[in-house]
Amino acid sequence: MSPIRVLLATALAAAATLALAGCAPAVALEPAADANNPQCAEVTVRLPDVVAELPERGTDAQATGAWGDPATVLLHCGVAIPGPTTQQCQSVNGVDWIIDDADAPNYRFTTFGRTPAVEIVLDGDAVASSTVLADLAPAVSVLPVTGKCTALGDAELPIPTDG
Repeated sequence: MSPIRVLLATALAAAATLALAGCAPAVALEPAADANNPQCAEVTVRLPDVVAELPERGTDAQATGAWGDPATVLLHCGVAIPGPTTQQCQSVNGVDWIIDDADAPNYRFTTFGRTPAVEIVLDGDAVASSTVLADLAPAVSVLPVTGKCTALGDAELPIPTDG
C-alpha cells in the first residue's frame, strides 16, 4: 500500500473514531406500563430535539425521551394516571402537571387530566422546570384532556345527607 493510501486510511479511521467518540450512548430506561398506547407514539414523534438547551439523547425503551449528557431530563409516556391529590398542581402552556418534590433537587412532574399520563423527571439544579415543561408542552398537549387541576376550595364535594 502506498504511503498516501496509508495516511488517508489512518486519517479516515481517526476521523471516524473522533466522530463516534462524540456520540453519547443511549440512555437505559424502562418503558412505562402503558408505553404501547398509540397516544404515546403521538407524543414520542413530537418530542423536541432540544429541551432547556439540552440536546436530545437516544433511549432504549418505547415511549421515552432523554435530554442532556449526562441525562438531565427524562420522559416516560404511559405511566399510571394520577387520581385526586393534595400535591401541588401547575399549568404550563395548557398542560397540567402534578409536582412531586420528595426527592429534591430531582423533581417528578406527572400530567394531570391527560390520558395516557406522562412523567418527567429532571435535575432541578441543572435546569429550570418551567423551561422544561414549556419545551415539552407541544408534544404532550396532543394527549386527550380528561380533567384539570383545581384548588381544594374549588372542588365540588358531596354534601352529606342524613338518612
